[in-house]
This record gives sequence, structure tokens and C-alpha cells, in this order.
Amino acid sequence: MIFIGILLSFAAIGFLCWLLFTLAVYALPFFAGVSLGMWAYGTGAGWLGAIIIGFVGAGLTFGLGQFLLATVRPTWGRLLIAVAFVAPAVIAGFHATHGIVKHTMPSDTWQLVFSVIGALAVGVTAFARVTGMAATNQSPGHLSRA
Repeated sequence: MIFIGILLSFAAIGFLCWLLFTLAVYALPFFAGVSLGMWAYGTGAGWLGAIIIGFVGAGLTFGLGQFLLATVRPTWGRLLIAVAFVAPAVIAGFHATHGIVKHTMPSDTWQLVFSVIGALAVGVTAFARVTGMAATNQSPGHLSRA
């Protein structure tokens, strides 16, 4: 019975890591949506209005990022947009990794080391996904050379 518990624990950790790496790109829109939703709720919009405002804000943030990645031509501009999406993902990766390793190792130094490694891994993955989304957004009249 203990063996099944260990296997299920590994499966749960693997699933959560996969989820973290998959959703890391959406950390900035999520943050913007939650912030706008909390602001709307604080101004008296009610919980339904806050949810709607939050979803609209998150969608607009993601859509604006996609639009800017598709239209901005200078490399430095595209890099700044990508960094804006990657920075919240790095922070989320650090805290997610720290939440896992603080239960597995007693040393604060090693917890920090592994948390930084996890943050870098999530950041690199988010950067690859953001730049991959930018590469697939080509104009309709674009013809690739074979």
C-alpha cells in the first residue's frame, strides 16, 4: 500500500511540474487578470463583475502581447516583450520549486539553490514558448521558401 502512495506522489509531482511548465507563459496575463479583478471588486463591481473584468483584462493582456510580438520589428523590442512575459513565470517557478523542496531538504541554502535552478528552468521554458509563439505568428501573405 505504501508503494502505491509513493507512485501516486510521483505522479502528482510530475503532473504539477508539467502544469507549471505548460502554464508558465500565462503568468503575466493571470497576474493582470487577478489584479484587475481585485481592483474591480474593491470598487464595488461585485464578484460577477470582478470575474468578468479579470477575464477581459487577462485576455487583453495576452492578446496585446501576441499582437506586439507579431508587429514589433526590432529585436530588442521583441526581447523586452518576451522578458515581460518571462519575468512573472520565473517568479512563479521559484516559488513553486521552493514549495516543493522545503518539504524534502532541511538546509535553507540548498532550498534556495534548488529554487533558483527551478526558476531558471521555468524561465527558459517560458522564453522558448513565448519566442515560439512569436515565430508562428506570421502574416497571411508570408510565403516560406523551400
